[in-house]
Amino acid sequence: MEGSKLYIGNLSYSVTSEQLKELFATCGEVGEIRIIEGKGFGFVEMATQVDAEKAKKELDGAQFMGRTLKVDEARPQRDKPRGRSGGGSGGRRY
Repeated sequence: MEGSKLYIGNLSYSVTSEQLKELFATCGEVGEIRIIEGKGFGFVEMATQVDAEKAKKELDGAQFMGRTLKVDEARPQRDKPRGRSGGGSGGRRY
């Protein structure tokens, strides 16, 4: 594992940042927590790579709030397409 940021999947929609912090604190120092509301996933940044590896090992597949967690290393964020570009033909070819 290269980073200390983890993807957390299959979260309960009612989970709070404080609840996730409490859970992940059992594996080390917790940094930033970001829950994507209404999607059932989020991200937890651990203080060190060692803490992140420990959290992944111990919490992937664990039961939390009635759900089986999926914990994996977060992938780098991709650049989003900025919309259509071109000559204004509306996508039609002539």
